[in-house]
Amino acid sequence: MLLNDSRYRSTTIQVVVVIGLMLFFAWLINNTLNNLASLGKGVSLSFLNAPASYDINQRLIEYTSRSTHLRASVVGLLNTLLVAALGCALATVMGVIIGILRLSTNWVVSRLMAVYVEVFRNVPILLWIVFFMAVLIETLPKPAAFRGENPEASLFLWDSVAITNRGWYVPEPLFSRGLGDLDVGGLFYLSMDLFALVAVFVAGLMASARLVRRAQRIQETTGVRPVTWYWRVLLIAGPTLALLFILGFHLRLPELKGFNFTNGIYMRNSLVALWLALSCYTAAFIAEIVRAGIQAVSKGQTEASYSLGLRPRLTMNLIILPQALRVIIPPLISQYLNLTKNSSLAIAIGYMDITGTLGGITLNQTGRELECILLLMIVYLCISLSVSSVMNWYNSKVKLKEK
Repeated sequence: MLLNDSRYRSTTIQVVVVIGLMLFFAWLINNTLNNLASLGKGVSLSFLNAPASYDINQRLIEYTSRSTHLRASVVGLLNTLLVAALGCALATVMGVIIGILRLSTNWVVSRLMAVYVEVFRNVPILLWIVFFMAVLIETLPKPAAFRGENPEASLFLWDSVAITNRGWYVPEPLFSRGLGDLDVGGLFYLSMDLFALVAVFVAGLMASARLVRRAQRIQETTGVRPVTWYWRVLLIAGPTLALLFILGFHLRLPELKGFNFTNGIYMRNSLVALWLALSCYTAAFIAEIVRAGIQAVSKGQTEASYSLGLRPRLTMNLIILPQALRVIIPPLISQYLNLTKNSSLAIAIGYMDITGTLGGITLNQTGRELECILLLMIVYLCISLSVSSVMNWYNSKVKLKEK
């Protein structure tokens, strides 16, 4: 009856296939574990507690060569998240601007943007990463050039940002009356100053959002929208600036001592090159997504806004882009995920991300290839799912809702 009755046949076949797949994977896992045991390499994560015995040139938390492989993996993970966040932010801004300019009525501007898109998206990203690294090393001045009297011999912006062929040095934010650090699981120290600032800033954003919703309700009821922008600025900037003053916020500028700069935040050329290459490459794809989203909006919307006296800039900001978001956001999520996964090519220029630490040096030193690769896959899976969840939530907020 389970096979001959059409009511149960499809369910029966699916159950049999699922059981077959489960048995196959169980056999595969058991066979792998037995083979590893025969080689004296039983599955274990104890290697994460052994000393790493290698240096990491770019790091956000304290790390030495005597730190554990687990801490080295955390440093690599933070480096991955750093370049992914910076890349997504810059790629989004560039992509939106380029996508809009591609639709410009100015022939020169639209053709230049078209050339940018075609050049970047038709060359492999690895080549762009190496190219940007070579440009930064070969074209930027050496730190010794900053000793000269000729201001054109060096790139010292606003007397606080030094751009050299060894890296970029930017002011470092410090607090004279800080709140200290909190040890988080022995892996890294959480800055309470930064945590307090983020908490106050997020609270200001939430209060501003509630004020906007209140203004929308008043507009729906009375037809008049109250002016709230100055209250929103006050709610967001006021508490944050007050907390910065209380904590004694100040900047420590980079200083040239000897043959190199000291103090400040040091951004190695490998980080800058990877960031710029990923951003410019992904921006070309985002530009096409933005262009397609704008063109998906009926031209009648633009003509109607012009007939009401709205200028082109206001038309784009208030009429076109809000409607185009429902088309732009779904493929935009894929580009964010691609940028995050493409950051694994960082090892080509010496930037130590999670692939270079856990999937590179740690794997080679410990010989735990199965555990390292599985952990690496889980990390990228968690990052990708987190990005997708956040963007899908945002997509649900901005999509059109029918009454």
